[in-house]
Amino acid sequence: MTLRKSDEFSEGFRSELDLLMRLRRDVRRFRTDPIDEAVLMRCLDSFQLAPSVGLSEPWRVVRVQSETARAAALANFEQANSDALAGYTGAQSNRYANLKLSGMRDAPEQLAIYCDERTIKGHGLGAGTMPEMRRYSVVAAVTLFWLSLRAEGLGLGWVSILDPDRLNRDLNVPDNWRLIGYFCVGHPEQRAITPELEQKGWEKRRGSVPLETR
Repeated sequence: MTLRKSDEFSEGFRSELDLLMRLRRDVRRFRTDPIDEAVLMRCLDSFQLAPSVGLSEPWRVVRVQSETARAAALANFEQANSDALAGYTGAQSNRYANLKLSGMRDAPEQLAIYCDERTIKGHGLGAGTMPEMRRYSVVAAVTLFWLSLRAEGLGLGWVSILDPDRLNRDLNVPDNWRLIGYFCVGHPEQRAITPELEQKGWEKRRGSVPLETR
């Protein structure tokens, strides 16, 4: 790949990029038809384009495919979701109960993405005073992956309602891996610009970024 002669992109490109970011949604309703393997691998390649502290590239991706592993992850979510529901009361409890918070039953691809907390790659640069930067690096990579999927017409759902320690045991991952998230990937049943949580009345999105000056 060669560099562009100009650092600027066309107005048309910027408009399309803005649309891509606006159409990125946290998908929970998937069709069950499989994903083209080459497309999934192409999207996963976006991890290699992500910034990482000290060039440590601490992301570790587990493709969850076996019935046993998926069943364990789903049971984990359902227990955590039940526990979370018990923490709400009244109208908020009813709203929570009516939310669909995972696509784990239908998504054809499921990934557990981790941060290697003790990677030697990068020689600790930038992580000495803020070791959490390695986790932030993985989140940055996930964001690029998310946008790449959306550009291919695919959706991603980030499942955070589960017990990380239990999932780690079920997937038998190294003890120095920290879970960033469990992700469902597939063709979305529907597409929307408005987040589903906003559609369901759970919360409203801010109109602008809170900005303070010191």
